[in-house]
Amino acid sequence: MLKFIGKRLLNLIPVMFIISVLIFITVQALPGDPVNAYLGQGTQVSAEVREQIREELGLNDSLPQQYGKWVGRYLTGDLGTSIQLRQPVADIIGQYVWNTFLLNATALIVALLFAIPIGIRQAVKKYSKFDNFWTVFSLFGLSVPTFFFALILIFFVALNVSWIPLNGMQDPRLAAFGYNNFFHYITDVAKHMILPVTVLAFGSFAVLSRYIRNAMIDVINQDYIRTARSKGLKEKVVIYRHAFRNAMIPLVTLLGIYIPSLFSGAIILESVFLWPGLGRVLIDAIVARDQSVITACLLFSAILMVLGNLLADVAYSLVDPRIKTD
Repeated sequence: MLKFIGKRLLNLIPVMFIISVLIFITVQALPGDPVNAYLGQGTQVSAEVREQIREELGLNDSLPQQYGKWVGRYLTGDLGTSIQLRQPVADIIGQYVWNTFLLNATALIVALLFAIPIGIRQAVKKYSKFDNFWTVFSLFGLSVPTFFFALILIFFVALNVSWIPLNGMQDPRLAAFGYNNFFHYITDVAKHMILPVTVLAFGSFAVLSRYIRNAMIDVINQDYIRTARSKGLKEKVVIYRHAFRNAMIPLVTLLGIYIPSLFSGAIILESVFLWPGLGRVLIDAIVARDQSVITACLLFSAILMVLGNLLADVAYSLVDPRIKTD
């Protein structure tokens, strides 16, 4: 196992090099002048000052030189400084990444709690009314854009449920004057999570339940499942111990993609609900042309994606010992 992980990590080096080059070139191609973003909207300075700022930011260097300095800083742990917030980018990511993780992890857990039993029952009751209902429901969840469903929830909640907050992570008054106790803080954050978690879990449930249903249908029709039933095993044992374990491989593949998203942020959703996460930070950085924040967020997401695929490969052997990782 360790040998396999070591080989995969070595293979990731050229992959990450290519990804870093693409991210750097893409960010450099964004419209607008970084000097204007550094000075702020409407700031007037002389041409000499502008040239001095360009020199300080390294904008007069060639692209290969800028890329080399950028990679060198990253290898030493220096992610640069945000020209918009005037803070180290590492501190900004560390400040907001856990808000993103809290939101996305909660939504994924909620989605799995519903998707696993419903997807399994759909496979067992294939083509029944139960299966047809949840199939239509899943297709609806796959078809409706996230921002549209979020706006629908906001519209109905704003009219009918006054105690559910529509945006943010905390009540500004409570955050300013302090909470009575830690439980009071948790309650306030939990209420603010209701709407964004519902939207995220709705979309994740639609995907996960479809994967689980289809994987279970393939497994249930295998000969070893019929053999297990002929031995007189209880149906629950056959379904959950034998069938579901072998149907988890497609689910593990999907979770390998979902895991990076736990940290990288739901860009549109965080903007709609004003959730203080990495997705919203990235949007603000793109608007302000804050190159340091944009490149750091994109590279952070790319690293999480390749590590998620690596974890999925490792998890294959844990789910199914027949899969070799040597």
